[in-house]
Order: sequence, then structure tokens, then C-alpha cells
Amino acid sequence: MTEQASIAAPAPTLWQSIKEALRGSHQDYTTGSLNRSILLLAIPMVLEMVLESLFAVVDVFWVSRLGPNAIATVGLTESILTLVFAVGLGLSMSTTAMVARRIGEKDADGAAISAVQAIILGLLASVVLGLPFFFLAPKLLAAMGATPAIIASGTSYMRIALGGSGVVLMLFLNNAIFRGTGDAAIAMRLLWVSNILNLILDPIFIFGLGPIPHMGVTGAALATFTGRGIGVLYQFYRLFRGTERLCILACHLRLNVAVMWRLLKVSITGILQFLVGQASWIALVRIVSLFGAPALAAYTIAIRIVIFAILPSWGLSNAAATLVGQNLGAGHTDRARNAVWRTGLWNMVFLGSVGVVFIAFAPFILRLFTSDPEVLRTAVPCLRIFSCGNIAFAYGMVLMAAFNGSGDTLTPTYVNLFGFWILEIPLAWFLAMHTAMQVNGVYWSVVVAQFTVVLTSLYLFRRGSWAKQKI
Repeated sequence: MTEQASIAAPAPTLWQSIKEALRGSHQDYTTGSLNRSILLLAIPMVLEMVLESLFAVVDVFWVSRLGPNAIATVGLTESILTLVFAVGLGLSMSTTAMVARRIGEKDADGAAISAVQAIILGLLASVVLGLPFFFLAPKLLAAMGATPAIIASGTSYMRIALGGSGVVLMLFLNNAIFRGTGDAAIAMRLLWVSNILNLILDPIFIFGLGPIPHMGVTGAALATFTGRGIGVLYQFYRLFRGTERLCILACHLRLNVAVMWRLLKVSITGILQFLVGQASWIALVRIVSLFGAPALAAYTIAIRIVIFAILPSWGLSNAAATLVGQNLGAGHTDRARNAVWRTGLWNMVFLGSVGVVFIAFAPFILRLFTSDPEVLRTAVPCLRIFSCGNIAFAYGMVLMAAFNGSGDTLTPTYVNLFGFWILEIPLAWFLAMHTAMQVNGVYWSVVVAQFTVVLTSLYLFRRGSWAKQKI
């Protein structure tokens, strides 16, 4: 009777699935409806990134009240912070892949051991990166083309943002563990706690409130560090408290050389992959800085708005990475492949629609952040041009996540190297410095690179070597 009842049980409705996704699903993502698996993983991952993208916009909203120099400080600092993001994303992708593979194999101990090795790597990287950045802050600003006024007002901001970059690394890495296990709802709630704190503290620290002094742009960095630091502490609490899929015990808290070496090999190519991609943005910012502070401020505002749309799409891509890793671990290659095609289509529809809105309403959107006519004159075409590449970026994002979720971090590294450094940077320099496009040429080079990257990735994904990766 029980077996018959279970067979006759109706499939969950869309609303029931949404509530389950927000609450935290206990479904095995290697079986059952693929669309429902994507939905259950994607909803919390997208919502996780929605607030992160909201933070990116709100942060620059408050900083823009301090003038172009403050915005330029944020833009220059974050161009270097992309190097930290590259390390964090590289470690996170390999961690998600390894943890997801062990979960797919039903190896709970293996997943816990992998998680601990990832945490050890993350803590070491935090120290290695944070200390040099803290002491070299003014020299880094000068190297990026900052004026003496920007260096004077922005050194403290950069020291906090880059010196405390370990909290960014650990926030990425710990949430990658939760995503790998399929506990996407936990990762969502953790990032929401961190970013809500940041949103509250931003205006308080920037402009001062009660006993808290006016700190200007430095206050923005301190708010970010505080919010994310509290989020990291809560992550560790949840990790060591345990979840249904992952429980880190005392016996797991040791260095496992074999697992560490496997994780490190995948992480190195993963870090190189994101370094290649993220470092290209530093080169682009350096070219934009040649056109003055208003152009740099315009780029900073426009790119924050673009990030507002991209981060939710990144959440959808993370769902594909988890599904690929777990289903390869369970031996379901076709299911992993179909998950990528479907997720890519959903992502393309979403980000393409956002691109249309940005193109149509660019002046209105940008006036929410600045009224400076010089900044607006450059920012409007910047936002519109970037939006032209949204469709390509959306599908390419999912394909890259699929490669990484399988443990193949080398293929995306080669693709990024070709697309961003061999094509994008030389094209940006040529169009900006030797054509009438000037700074708009930098933005068009990004669109050309995005379409090139997605077409190359599609070809390589169809070849199928990613499905044979061992991790």
C-alpha cells in the first residue's frame, strides 16, 4: 500500500517547489525531474546573488554622493580586487566540483575532507594576499593612474578593501562548499545576512551617525569588511554545526595531502582561469583612465549596474556547476549535459531581457547615480554597449561553469586567455587610441570578446572531453 501511495502521489506544484527551494531542499539532484532540480538549486542561488548585486549598486549610490574622485577610488580599487576575486572564484569552482563529485558518489566523509582542505587553502591565501596589498596600497593606486588627490583620499579605502580581502575569499569558499553539497538555501541565507549588514552600515560609516564619525569613502570599505566578516563567522558556525548532506567532524580536521594535492591542481588552473579574465579588466580600466576621472567614474557606475544583472545570472550558472558535478559523480553524463543546455537557455532569456531594458532606459537609470553631465555623457553609451553582449555572456557563463563543475578548469583558462588577452585588450587599445570611437572602443572590444568566447566554448563543450574528467 505504501509503495502504491508513493507512486500515485502527485508531482509538486510550481509554488510548492519554490517554497521548498527557499526552505532548503533534500532532493537527490541526480534523479527525478531535471527541470525541478534546476529550479530547486537556481532559486536560492539566484536570490543569493540578487542581494550581492543590490549591494554593488547601493554601495556606488552612496559613494557617488562624495564626488568623482571617490567613485574613481572605488573603481581603481575594485579593478585590483578582481585579482582576489580570481583566487576566490578559482578555489570556489574547484571546491564545488570536488565536493559535488563526492556527494554524487554518496561519499559523505570524502565531501567533508575535501571541504576542510579547501578551508585550509583559503586561510593561507588570505594571509598571502592580504598583507602585501595592505602595505602597497598607495603605490598600487599610483600605478593604476590615480591622481595625487585620489591617492590621498583613497589609500585608506584600498588598505581596508584589499588588506581585508580574506573575508571575501572565505565568503566565496565556504558558500562554494554549501553549493557543492546542494545546500543552496544555506548559502543564500548566509550571503543575505552579510550583505544586509553591509547595506545598513554603508551610509552610517560613510556619512557618520551619532558617535560614529564621518569617514567618507573609507567608511564604505569598513562597512563591507564588517558585514562580510560577520557573514564568514556565521558560515563557520553552520559548517561545523553540520547539515543533512555535510557534517565536518573532529576526525576530518587534519591535512590530507592526497586530497589537498588534487584540490590544489584543479584550483591552480581555476585561479589562472579567473586571473586571466579578471586581470583583463585591470587593463581595460587602465586604458579608460587615460580619458580622465569623469570617464573612469562613468565606467565604474556603468559596470556596477551591469554587475547588478550579471550576479543573478552567475547564481543560475552555479546551479549548472552543481548539477554537472553531482551527476558526473553518479555516472549520469547525459543528465549533466542536458542540465547545461537548459540552464544556458534560461540564463540567455533572463540576461538578454535585462540588456534590452538597459539599452532602452540607460539615461534614466544612470541619473539615479550621478547628475554630472561629463560622467553621464560617457556612462550612457558604456551601459548600452555592454548590454549588447548580454546574450553571449549569459550562455558563455553557464558553459564555463559546466567545465568547472566537471573539474575541467584548464579548458576555460585557454578560452579566457585567447578571448580576453589575445583579442580583447589589443582590440580595446587600438579602437580607443587609433579610431574615432575613443573610450567607446574599449566597451565594444568587450562585446566582441564575449561573442568569441561563447562560440569557442560551445564548440569545445560539444566535443565532450569535460565529461571524462577525474577529480
